[in-house]
Amino acid sequence: MFLFISGAEIFIILVIVVMLFGADKLPELARGLGKGMQQLKNATNEVKKEISDGAKKQGIDTDLTKDIQKDIKNIKNKVQDNIDDLTGPIKRNF
Repeated sequence: MFLFISGAEIFIILVIVVMLFGADKLPELARGLGKGMQQLKNATNEVKKEISDGAKKQGIDTDLTKDIQKDIKNIKNKVQDNIDDLTGPIKRNF
């Protein structure tokens, strides 16, 4: 489900867009939207690279978040295993 919009609602939105802009303008609009999204993605990646490079120059550990994510994943797996052990005999097959 994309943003809580159903298929019928997407269809109605597409019909309204075609009525407003016309079928001949849609490829042009889509192309412009695609270029804008690509520019936004490039700018975001550039900012991330600048932040990462600046952190490395200052001697800040950039792998800290990766280590934290790995620890959280390990703890989550342990908790899930414990829950599975606890609820194993209780589970019902439907």
